[in-house]
Amino acid sequence: MKRIEIQSHISEQIDKIEKEIRETPYHKGTEHHIGKLRAKLSKLKDKQIESIQKGGGGGGGYAIKKQGDATVVLIGPPSAGKSTLLNKLTNARSKIAPYEFTTVSVIPGMMEYKTAKIQILDVPGVIEGAEKGKGRGREVLSVARGADLLLIMCDVERAGSFDKITSSLDKVGIRINRKPSDITIEKRLKGGIIIHSNIKQDLDIQTIKGIAKEFGLPNAEITLKEKFTLEKIIDAFSKNRVYIPAIYVINKIDLRIKTNLASRQTNYVAISSLENIGLDGLKELIWETLGFISVYLVRPDQEPSFQSPIVMKINNSLSDVAEKLGTEFSEEKKKAKIWGKGAKFPGQEVSLSTKVVEGMQIRFI
Repeated sequence: MKRIEIQSHISEQIDKIEKEIRETPYHKGTEHHIGKLRAKLSKLKDKQIESIQKGGGGGGGYAIKKQGDATVVLIGPPSAGKSTLLNKLTNARSKIAPYEFTTVSVIPGMMEYKTAKIQILDVPGVIEGAEKGKGRGREVLSVARGADLLLIMCDVERAGSFDKITSSLDKVGIRINRKPSDITIEKRLKGGIIIHSNIKQDLDIQTIKGIAKEFGLPNAEITLKEKFTLEKIIDAFSKNRVYIPAIYVINKIDLRIKTNLASRQTNYVAISSLENIGLDGLKELIWETLGFISVYLVRPDQEPSFQSPIVMKINNSLSDVAEKLGTEFSEEKKKAKIWGKGAKFPGQEVSLSTKVVEGMQIRFI
């Protein structure tokens, strides 16, 4: 069966199950049945995503190699000003025109900010129904899955598009500004399914067991460390869930300065990419949201300085820094000397479990 036929068959199955879920009233008596339907639906969407990815991300420039310290994807409706923003933030030269669908493939650019090189990808505009394939939507959303950060962008006239885009992302398993549920799943060879939880669950235990079996776990020890809804438990078992931070960007504020942006509940940053309004603040917010910090390497024959920066993340350790320099290098090093922030005194000798902080100077020994 050809890839297009496979996708069509999967889509038909998805539509059929979604229809049954919509038509089945949710209550304790139907919870178990709906749970199994939701599990089947999630598995089909896993297959759908795998089919798109095996097809090379849809072709036409969608397969992009990740480069730099992080990858940020610009996503939004057509003509929101994404290409203009990409050109202002990076070395890219994305085609710009005042009509929809100017961007027909993925355009990469590299933003250099502080000590980081951040890859930014401009993708075709997302329209309503993108998760069902409209306007190359599935391919665009597939690119979004690989991002370290999403810039979800609309203009002042279409701020309501944020909810539609977030909904499209959610329907393909992309969870925005959320963390994975706290659950431990240990497969077993026999013994059935054992559920542990110190927290009273509203979900029926038999519903959880039925969902686990639907996902191919007939024998497992499952520990629930927080309160679970049906959606959360499906997410915990699904393969296609990714959790990505996002910044909501409202563009073209120069066209309507008096817009009541404060009425929105979503955190956002207001900019004009055309007039260079708010771009410095956006760069700083990208840096902060990615959790970046700069540390500085000090060679054995050098005095401490800020000449050799390396980008790390908050909560990284010195061991992580060593690994970033190479496996062979990290295996040889057991301790380090540090200067500046984080050091009790200049040249303090510490273990590699020490957490890094902004501005720390490091010499491995």
